[in-house]
Amino acid sequence: MVKESKLRYVLVELAYHLPYSIFGITLGLLLMGILSFLAILMRAESLLPEASMELFHVFHPAHVLISAVATTAMFYKHEKRVLKAIAVGFFGSISICGLSDIFFPFAGGLILGAEMHMHVCVIENPGLIVPFALVGAVAGLLITKSLDKSTQYSHSAHVFISSAASILYLLGFGLTDWIHVVGAVFLITIVAVMVPCCASDIIFPLVCVHRDCQHPEELTHGH
Repeated sequence: MVKESKLRYVLVELAYHLPYSIFGITLGLLLMGILSFLAILMRAESLLPEASMELFHVFHPAHVLISAVATTAMFYKHEKRVLKAIAVGFFGSISICGLSDIFFPFAGGLILGAEMHMHVCVIENPGLIVPFALVGAVAGLLITKSLDKSTQYSHSAHVFISSAASILYLLGFGLTDWIHVVGAVFLITIVAVMVPCCASDIIFPLVCVHRDCQHPEELTHGH
């Protein structure tokens, strides 16, 4: 019964967060389209990959931060164990954001025939990632006390930043002509964002919650 309750709760959370995910992905695509348009307008297309690479190193740590906030907040509202919540948020954000921002776009670029280059920030630049994950995990403990529906808002921001980071990785590390395959990029972004982000914000923290956790029977979002 406990497993069925947890599975049912996960499915309800996923369904409730779906509109936020669609909005975030669409906004991310629009933002990157505008940036690409400006580069073409200014005849600076050759600088777009390098600029995308630099922007990726801003959006990826920001994604880790937001992910840590969302993961920790989701876990902590079901199990009030501070150190365990921080550990779940810290390691969950680093691992799952790596899948979302790096491995999925890398694989998607290869499928589209681009010559992709693998770049794992947490290995090559740990000082760029670890502080954001740690601060985000601590902030996730505080946001549940100060903001209603904190996980929904942080998830929406999480999806937007994740979609931008995924596209920036595609542009910066191999797929320079992304607009002409925007349909395929859209599908890659959905996979790269929805699967890891929902796993990070919803599934991963709830799986880590102790067995005795009792979810609200009505499974509404008034909490």
